[in-house]
Amino acid sequence: MKLDTMMEAIEVLARERGVAVDAILDAFANALVAAYKRSPGAAEEARVTIDPDSGEVTVYAQELDEEGNVIDEWEDTPEGEAFGRIAAQSFKQVMQFKLREAKREKVFEMYEGREGDLVTGIVQQVDYRSVILDLGDAEAILPGSERIPFERLDRGNRVKALILEVRNETKGAQIVVSRSHPDLVRRLLELEVPELTDGTVEIVNIAREPGHRTKIAVISHDHNVDPKGACVGARGSRVRQVVNELRGEKVDVVQWRDDVAQFIAEALGPAKVKEVRIDEETKTADVIVSEHQLSLAIGKEGQNARLAARLSGYKVDIRSDMEGVPEEPVVSEAASEEAVGAEEPAAAEEPVAAEESAAAEEPAAAEELAATETAGADEQPAAEETVVTSGDDEDSIEDTEIDVESE
Repeated sequence: MKLDTMMEAIEVLARERGVAVDAILDAFANALVAAYKRSPGAAEEARVTIDPDSGEVTVYAQELDEEGNVIDEWEDTPEGEAFGRIAAQSFKQVMQFKLREAKREKVFEMYEGREGDLVTGIVQQVDYRSVILDLGDAEAILPGSERIPFERLDRGNRVKALILEVRNETKGAQIVVSRSHPDLVRRLLELEVPELTDGTVEIVNIAREPGHRTKIAVISHDHNVDPKGACVGARGSRVRQVVNELRGEKVDVVQWRDDVAQFIAEALGPAKVKEVRIDEETKTADVIVSEHQLSLAIGKEGQNARLAARLSGYKVDIRSDMEGVPEEPVVSEAASEEAVGAEEPAAAEEPVAAEESAAAEEPAAAEELAATETAGADEQPAAEETVVTSGDDEDSIEDTEIDVESE
């Protein structure tokens, strides 16, 4: 039995899909064995050979002993259209299976070991659990947990993602990607900044809250190259490309400093810091800012302070320079009574009775001054100062005068 046309199809598909011809022929031979066993009068065991040059198919029936060894073999190739139809159907099934298997293997070999690489895909399917991206030669899955919060991805959008994991499963190679991982910002920036690619500038650390803000610490290995300027670009042209890909997420570039206090002060930008006190034992930083810079340094819901802490590795405590300044003393009622007999006059909160003011060694300060009459010789004080309120009636004034005279 000859399969000339099938051999031509096998060779064409093998070239197009990158599948080995021998692998296809082996699978096809196994399918023909199964087809032979279903034919009337077939032996229980058989093997099939296919000549790769001529396409000649030969079926050999076999007799086995109890241990499975071949004790007899003879040619038993079926003739007729029935076996030909079975062979054609088996060929189709084998080809479909082998092509799927070959594609899985090819995709797995292509993406194996590429964890951390950047890929570009087109959104094919979107639901609440995941997003399917078409990478051209494979499909990638973007889980809901790896998406940027509140990011809207519509079918047909072209997006970049970071490869997290490549798994070889029975259904095929599964490529898991992320858009919320901090290294996504690193890879995007490397596309725009050649100094990062050649090693002149290095990213030391990244702190990110996806969809909101990212802070990047960079250092230069060439004293002639400004690392922050290299990453930002002329008028922010380089970092703007990263921001656009992240759908408007803010990206702050901070130059790495050996001085931790100076680095934390710069990491808290755009706020202006007055002083940073470092405690190396507890890994904490006490940051002092002016009152009007306090909310800017902390950021919305503490975001700016959180990112600066992650970037530096220190716990950051921020407070205003007005904190700790004592307020003006408030005089209580009890204190005002004790102040009546003091050496210097003190302000009183409650009106002082005329009898108490007459017995005081020195006059007390009062809100209004009431004139009193004098009694006795010229050596006595000419007048006594008495505190009265606007609500005092005439009787209280007369009582005061009588007490003074009697004294």
